[in-house]
Amino acid sequence: MLQDFLIDNYSLWKALHIIFVVSWFAGLFYIVRLFIYHTEAQKKEAAAKKILSDQFEIMEQRLWWIITTPAMVLTLVFGTLMIVANPYLLEQGWIHIKLLFVALLLVYHFGSQKMMFNMKRGVFKRRSGQLRLWNEVATLGLVAIVFLVVMKDNLNWIKGTIGFFAVAIGLMIGIKIYKRTRNKRKNNVQ
Repeated sequence: MLQDFLIDNYSLWKALHIIFVVSWFAGLFYIVRLFIYHTEAQKKEAAAKKILSDQFEIMEQRLWWIITTPAMVLTLVFGTLMIVANPYLLEQGWIHIKLLFVALLLVYHFGSQKMMFNMKRGVFKRRSGQLRLWNEVATLGLVAIVFLVVMKDNLNWIKGTIGFFAVAIGLMIGIKIYKRTRNKRKNNVQ
């Protein structure tokens, strides 16, 4: 009876899984942007630093505990329901690679959570440039997972690997260009 219910609602589990994956990634992308701004606020004068830090801590906590972490949990719940409803998925090679990326994404998630806890205690271990690179790790995870799920076993692994690294290199170049442009604008204002 339960197995029939799970199987009959497979499309529902899949739709909910996709919705919460999108929400989880949105939270992961935005939390690191908040970390960047929070870190940059530490260079302000004492009064502004206090006001900004207090506000960023509130925003980070709400984003993390109201959106990002619940979305992560629900992503895992509905992904698990999909596998329980269709155990044949585990016989396909691509799903094992996807699950590896999901495990790495969980490491990223809890690494970001640790950064948030450190910042709340006033410990800023990474500069804003390092955080910008950290933010791109989630982007690479998203690209890898989406291509893997859509292409499944049809993916040409050589082209896929080259494409994956091309995206990574492109992102790093984009960050460098953005940083240079931002620094030039700062210098022109001063």
